Order: sequence, then C-alpha cells, then structure tokens
Amino acid sequence: MSVSATSEHIKTILQQLPEEPGVYQYFNVSGEVIYVGKAKNLKRRVSSYFQKEHEWLKTRQLVKNIADIKYVVVNSEQDAFLLENNLIKQYQPHYNILLKDGKSYPSICITREDFPRIYKTRKIIKDVGDYYGPYSYGNTVDLVLELIHHIYPIRTCNTAMTTAGVNAGKYKACLKYHLKTCCGVCEKCVSESEYAAYIAAAKKIIRGDAMDVARQLQTQMQSEAAQMHYEKAAEIKEKLEHIHKFCSKTIITNSSVKNLDVFGYEEQDQNVYVSVLHVHNGSIVQGQTIEYHKQVEEPREELLAHAMAELRQQIGSDTQEVLVPFLPDVIDEKLHFNIAVSGDKKHLLDLAMQNVRQYRMDRLKQSDKLNPNQRMMRVLTGLQRLLQLKDLPVFIDSFDNSHIQGNNAVAACVVFKKAKPSKSDYKRFKIQHDNSADDYASMREIVRRRYQDIIDENGDFPNLIIADGGEAQMNAIREVVQHQLQLNIPIAGLKKDAHHRTNTLLFGFPPQELSLKVTDEVFRFLVQIQDEVHRFAITYHKSTRAKAQTRSQLDEIQGVGSVTKQKLLTTFHSISRISSATLDELIDAVGKHYGSIVYRYFNNDLSR
Repeated sequence: MSVSATSEHIKTILQQLPEEPGVYQYFNVSGEVIYVGKAKNLKRRVSSYFQKEHEWLKTRQLVKNIADIKYVVVNSEQDAFLLENNLIKQYQPHYNILLKDGKSYPSICITREDFPRIYKTRKIIKDVGDYYGPYSYGNTVDLVLELIHHIYPIRTCNTAMTTAGVNAGKYKACLKYHLKTCCGVCEKCVSESEYAAYIAAAKKIIRGDAMDVARQLQTQMQSEAAQMHYEKAAEIKEKLEHIHKFCSKTIITNSSVKNLDVFGYEEQDQNVYVSVLHVHNGSIVQGQTIEYHKQVEEPREELLAHAMAELRQQIGSDTQEVLVPFLPDVIDEKLHFNIAVSGDKKHLLDLAMQNVRQYRMDRLKQSDKLNPNQRMMRVLTGLQRLLQLKDLPVFIDSFDNSHIQGNNAVAACVVFKKAKPSKSDYKRFKIQHDNSADDYASMREIVRRRYQDIIDENGDFPNLIIADGGEAQMNAIREVVQHQLQLNIPIAGLKKDAHHRTNTLLFGFPPQELSLKVTDEVFRFLVQIQDEVHRFAITYHKSTRAKAQTRSQLDEIQGVGSVTKQKLLTTFHSISRISSATLDELIDAVGKHYGSIVYRYFNNDLSR
C-alpha cells in the first residue's frame, strides 16, 4: 500500500470510529501490531494521534508507521482495560510500555510433599509447591521464616520424605532433631496430622495472620496452665514472645486500617517506577516494585493503571481498598480508590512513595556503576533539554566573588567538564579595579580577563556559563561576553530564596525562572557547581586575607628578608619587643649587619 493510499485508508477509519469505549490496535505495513491502547472515547482518542505535532520522537515514529487501525468496542472502561492488558501481553507491541526486569525478588515456597518444607527461593517452579510473594519490602521474608521456624519445628532437610517411607522406618532423625529445631517427623516423633497443623499455622503467618495464631496459642497456654502443665505452658509462652517480637519488627498501622494496597509512583525521563505495599490485618506483609520503559507519550494515569493490574496479580491481592497518589485511568466498581491526605493512610502512602523513590535511586546507582558515563550523559542531556541548548554542556564555567567590605577582594572560576570538576582548569583572580566592593564591576573584570586569555591563547570556550547569583550578575557577564567580546556563550544564573537556599534557575534575557525539584539530578548537579565555586572563592579569599593580616612593620624594612624576619620573631616573639630591643640584643639575634638595620629603623638613628 502506497503512502498516499495508507493516508486515505487511515482517514476513512478515523471518520468511522465510534464515540464509545474500546480498545484500538495500530498495525504497520507488515501487518504487525505495533501499539495497543484503550479509550473512553475511541474517536477522540485515536484521532488525537493524527491531529497534532508530538513532542516525543518515538510518538512521531509510531504515527508515521501506522498503516492500519482496528478496534473493539466494549461495554465499559473496565472491560477496555482488561482487554488492552491481555492484548499487550499477547502481542508485546513495539511501542507499548516495556516491563523491565529488575532483580529477582524472593518468595516463600511451601512444598507439595507429604511432609512439606518451607523456605525462601527466587525460582518459581509451580509443580514444586505453593508460592507466596514476591517480597521486596525490607527483610520481610527472613523475619517471617525466622518466626515460623522458632515456633514450629518444621523439617528443613532436602530428603524426599513420604508417608510410606516413614511408616516403613526408612528414615533416621538427624542432628537438628537432637538440637530441638526439628520435630523428628521422619521417625514418627510427631503424627502426620500434628505436622499438618504446623504447616496450616505457618500459612496463616505468611498470609499476615500472625496475631490470629497468637490468640490460638494464648488459649492453648491458658489451658495447659489450668491443667498444671507448666512446662508446656512455658514453651507456648516463648512462642508467643516470638510472635510479638516479629510484630514489633513489621510495620503495624492503626487498628482501623485492615486490608488494602498502597501504591507509589515515580517517573524519570522515559522510566516509570511503581511500588505496592500490601497491608493485611494492619500489617505490611508484602511489597513489590516494578519498572516500565515508556515507548511513547502515555499519561501517568494509564501507566499507573497498568502497573496496578500487574502488581496486584503478582502479589495475589484481591483487596478492595486502594491508596493511590492520584486516580488511575481505570474504573472498577469493586475497587475503592482513596488519595489519603492525613492520618495513618497518608503515612502509608508516604511510605509507598519513599519506597518507589528509593528503588529508582538504587536502580540508577546500579546502572551508573555498570556504565559510569551514563550519569554524566543523563545530567547533561537533562540540562541541555531544560535550557534548550544547541550543544551538550560538556564544558561549564562558573564565577563567584569574595571580599569583606571591599577588602582583599578576589574572585574564582571553576570548570566542570563532562559533569565533573576539572580542578586543573580552575582560575583565581585578585580584583584590580579601585572599587573592589562593587560586585558587578568585579564580575565584569574577571570575566573579561578569563575570556580574553582564552582568545589570546586560541583556546576552547565553555558551552555554558553559570553565575552564582541572580539577574544582575548575569547581566554583568552578558555585557562582557556578548557585547564587548562578541562571544555567543549561553549564560544561566542560580537564584536563592529568603533563607539563602538555591531554589530557581534563571536563563535567557530577560531571564526566565525555571523551577526544579530539589530531588532532580539536574538540580543537584547545579547546586554542586554552586557549592564548588563558592568554596573555591572563599578558600582563596581566606588565604589572601591571612597573608594580609600577617604582614607587619618588618615587611617595611628595606634590606631585611624573610629568614631574618623569622629569626627576629622567634627570638622576641612580637613586634613590640623587637622595637624596644637594644642594639646588642638585635646583633646577638641576627648579626651586626641586619641588627643595625633593624635598630636604625625603629629608633630613627641613621648614624649607625
């Protein structure tokens, strides 16, 4: 089919689209499904792809590759969501979000044996047993298994144990039985039904019903004590203590919070991170985070809806109450969505957001270790995109002044190359003009000196200049760079708030304020530059001021060098004592020649 024929074909389909909820599929010229989407209104949603210029390159490529459109009308948005999810899993279209494989999270396995074992695993083999999880929240798996094995002496050996083998006396108890960490079911030390009761109780704990088990144990303990079986009661009491200790290590919410799923959501560039905390009977018993890679421009409401379905399926959740940071693009009459703003539910929502941010940071750190240049490119491309720069800012200059009421005025220029400090390229300047208290005049002077040197040496210019100040500092730099030296270098500025904290990036003339999140990598990079130029300028100023303060009258004496001055200060300890010393004392300290010079200076005696 030709391009013109394809275009006419698409136009015909767009005209025929119904204004009903449904699912649409985009096909390329080879007949492959390249994108699947759902819509509340098929006509409006599908038509929007062809009615505007898309910002994302991949979205533009998607539209360019659409050769055919098919759609299915459904009764509700919920039906559309379910159908869309199934079609994405079936076809795995090129332009749909990709579920990225992270590390394998552990699950708890209860084997399907006559005498089951319970253990942690990262491999899911469905024929082996029943699996609970996966778990990604803290050390939940280890805490649960520790509790189960403390309370119930369930076997941990790998023996393929059967009822027939036990009845035939085929097995022998191992050391763990003698250490009282195994019940010895292999030699019928407990009955098969008693062992099954251990497993049933363990399942309750895994599902989050530890306190239900505790209530049963409490009843048993009281019964044993009433029958004066005090040793047995003491054993049960110890188990109760283990349960309470376990509950103190898990997150317990208010008793009004029972069963719900809590979702956190975070985006960075084309990556989307969604986490869930599964709360059962007031305790967080499971947690999981997944990562998607966006292929085209997709609303966050849709992405959250996809992730919710995936995560709830992974953890096997059917809870009806769901806490979310914003409403997902799905309607399900069975689910009750809540955006908590206060109380324990708000605390849980904050915790889910904290988890998803931590996961994002961990993934970035892991990725950066594998590819050290990745962070550099991510930060610099982010800065380039933010400022809409023509070139990637691999070479950045930043300037700052430092003085006290105009005294010992200095300035500094720090250089960042490939997002890292290039200390060998740092420059220090002593302010030469008369009014050194004028920060803007000082800025014009050092910028002129910096770039005139580069011009004279035929060196490379930076891709970006950052002023440690607001609009006035930017204008001072601009006056020199663009007006006097005729250089085309972009200039940005960092503006502080009333508490002297950087909160805004300025760019353009007249400068426009570009807000940044304090958690954003680009913001942290800019603050790093600002802190570094400030540190370098202050250090140089302190050094200059210290040298000025150590100057004394001895520096005014012609013919007396640093070695002689040091000898005098070592001997007399102060200028006052040197000035009142006799000629003989001075000669004894530094010799006749220098002693005479110093004596004449302080006593105005030119005859000697």
